[in-house]
Amino acid sequence: MSHPPDSAAFEQAKAAFFEGLAHLQAGRAAEAERAFENSLRHVPGRVSTLVNLAATRVALGRHAEAIATADEVLAQEPGNADALLHRRAALGKLVEEADLLRDSGQLEAARLAYREALALGADAQLMAYCLASLGDAVAPPSSPVAYVQALFDDYAADFDHHLVDVLHYRVPEGLAAPLSQLHPAPFRSALDLGCGTGLCGPLVRPLVQRLSGIDLSPRILEQARSRGVYDELHLGEIVEHLAHTPERHDLVLAADVFIYLGDLAPVFAALERVVPAGGVFCFSAETSGAPEAVGFSLQPSLRYAHHEAYLRTLAERHGFEPLRVSRETVREEQRVPIEGLLVHLQRCG
Repeated sequence: MSHPPDSAAFEQAKAAFFEGLAHLQAGRAAEAERAFENSLRHVPGRVSTLVNLAATRVALGRHAEAIATADEVLAQEPGNADALLHRRAALGKLVEEADLLRDSGQLEAARLAYREALALGADAQLMAYCLASLGDAVAPPSSPVAYVQALFDDYAADFDHHLVDVLHYRVPEGLAAPLSQLHPAPFRSALDLGCGTGLCGPLVRPLVQRLSGIDLSPRILEQARSRGVYDELHLGEIVEHLAHTPERHDLVLAADVFIYLGDLAPVFAALERVVPAGGVFCFSAETSGAPEAVGFSLQPSLRYAHHEAYLRTLAERHGFEPLRVSRETVREEQRVPIEGLLVHLQRCG
């Protein structure tokens, strides 16, 4: 049975606690940590001290320790809002560090960091996806929907500048330019899958009577709507939309969409009911790292790559024939060209 601290111990703990607060408010996190630890030596387990120690350890970048400290609070007060806030912040920072390690090529260190984040309560689906990109598990058939939606909601305002000016992304032009030669007659209706901010829209608008788009991100769709070239925009997941839409489209585009979808069989199957005979389906795909036996792979970039033979097999199986298959540089990543395919297919009669 614990006993309340004597008055001398309490006064020493109180003095050290306020010393810690002063250091923390002044940005002296290391000194604050020492003061809070000193306070806890006099009065162990005091919630207010532990909460501030957790905040201090977040500031120091010692995220696992911050989480452990927050958990001490939550063991006493499961609903403590400050402890939950600091725990969430520390866990988010831990995942960010893993992402940075992955992006910089430190893959083994990234694996360890993702595993630690998973053990400490990070989103299990997202951590499994990240670990699969590093070869730690079998790649899932697609990226987590919440991940893609959050990525593009956050990316919306700077999307066009970063993609076009920084990554030298030219897929929309590569998909749109051959269309008038491959299909001289105007298209009745086009559907832009994963339309993003609508980079494809102005390029295909002169070729079509009606243009629709669909994307997962509400903020991205706001950007697409502002272009004023789409007749209709839908918020949703593309396979579900293709499986249920009453519309038929003689042109379907997917620019930089399949980097978030590994298993493309459901897409091709759904397109059988949407694209009439003679209609065109064109898309881009990254190709590096995809083993022929599997058909697709999830890369450390968190993007899927597809083998050309896999794409050709799916096309044939679902009633499409190649009009044009071109190997291109689809973007740059840290100034390194990323190789891919621009594919134009026609629905068989």
